[in-house]
Amino acid sequence: MSGADLTVRALPPLPEVRPGDDLAALLTAAHPAPFPDDAVLVVSHKVVSKAEGAVVRLADVVPSPRARELARELDKDPAVVEVVLGQTREVVRARRGVLICRTHHGFVAAHAGVDGSNVAAGSVVTLPVDPDASARRLRDALPGRPAVVIADSFGRPWRHGQAEVAIGCAGLVALDDRRGQADREGRELLATQIAIADHVAGAADLARLKDDGRPAVLVTGLARWRTDEHGPGAATLRRAADEDLFGAA
Repeated sequence: MSGADLTVRALPPLPEVRPGDDLAALLTAAHPAPFPDDAVLVVSHKVVSKAEGAVVRLADVVPSPRARELARELDKDPAVVEVVLGQTREVVRARRGVLICRTHHGFVAAHAGVDGSNVAAGSVVTLPVDPDASARRLRDALPGRPAVVIADSFGRPWRHGQAEVAIGCAGLVALDDRRGQADREGRELLATQIAIADHVAGAADLARLKDDGRPAVLVTGLARWRTDEHGPGAATLRRAADEDLFGAA
């Protein structure tokens, strides 16, 4: 199988997205032509969350005793910590000013993905309730039904810096499982699983800046991984808690 020649292009800036906005209509206006057959549209989770109303005014939050305790330990705003706990199935670590949490979705992320950047002062944005379902709805509403990846920035164990990963996906093979196939020497591949959706999310991030108002990136050249069906989504990328090798479970 030969490699793919990719093109990666950020769509024009969108207007500020607010709860209840028709995100598909905004994206269609930014790209009025039908999307190509081999296209994947990578969309920042922030605009998906905003459109779905996943925005919390901190003034409306009443911190619990647990949130106040953690806020004192970590030197954080108790209201923010309360929002984080509301998104959390399990606090994995709480140290050095950071809460590492397993979210209700099963993601392990700093502050459960709760983010105060690029949002009105005094508010924070949470992750979509079901990012794969969000990707499916968005795909069905877009002309040409491009594959859709919803991306967010995650830290990586043992690595500095953040990288984009897919938290939602529709119409794309998210995980290319090559176990049981042979390498060039005929040896069986025992562990090779390629995180296609994460690679696409990372490539898209290189085509835009975090503050330039361009939350959507079109990636073409991915026909081999495109699917007519929505598929199982980015859920296939999440490692189950009982597979944790470092004690996070």
